[in-house]
Amino acid sequence: MKKWTTGEVAKQRNISLRTLRYYDHIDLLTPSQRDESGKRYYSEEDLFQLEKILILKSLSLPLEDIRNLLAKLSYKQILVSHYNHLQEQLSALQGSISNTASLLNMLDVEESLSWEHVSTLVRNSETSAKKWMDYFQEDEREFLQQQLPKLHNNDAITHRYITIIKEIERCLAHNIPPESDEGRQIGQTLIQLSEETFQGDQALMEEFWKVRKRPAEETGLYPLSDEVLSYVERCIAYADTF
Repeated sequence: MKKWTTGEVAKQRNISLRTLRYYDHIDLLTPSQRDESGKRYYSEEDLFQLEKILILKSLSLPLEDIRNLLAKLSYKQILVSHYNHLQEQLSALQGSISNTASLLNMLDVEESLSWEHVSTLVRNSETSAKKWMDYFQEDEREFLQQQLPKLHNNDAITHRYITIIKEIERCLAHNIPPESDEGRQIGQTLIQLSEETFQGDQALMEEFWKVRKRPAEETGLYPLSDEVLSYVERCIAYADTF
């Protein structure tokens, strides 16, 4: 039967000798084997017990709670608990990544952001990010979730929309009307992007545009000013005359 010294266990599991000796001192994990000279060794069963302790400890449980759970939970049950905990951490991490990507893309659109604006956008994303879906049928929701640009993504179509919004903001800042060469180019680009996004479904495109013009707090969509939305409509109308 294989056995391990305290030093071997400490090295293999990257645990300090002091920790193992403390577990031994409080009778949480005691080497169960002895040789003829009285030297103590850990058995394989002891090491599985150690694994259970380390997993439960990673869940931020106090040692006394760990002691109470060791006899009640199998190794598999503890692994399942650890897996669920990791999934929660992963979900939180993915949420943080999405929020950070959203803020980066927002800065691409607006170049500078007030704290009030950031706070509002984050609050909207947490409480009403999917409210726009309530305006559509189930098959339409599934399609739109796949097709619409997402602020937390760094894909090509999202960046194309960001670029066009920046161009609109530039035109507004320089008093360039939609009925201009710049406005026509913006309109043509938006028509092309809409065709790609909605795959030619004109009715769905028009229905989404109605939702897009609703207040952001009602839809959870990225807020665009009435001035920008009006500029978009006029650019598209002007491009359609060519």
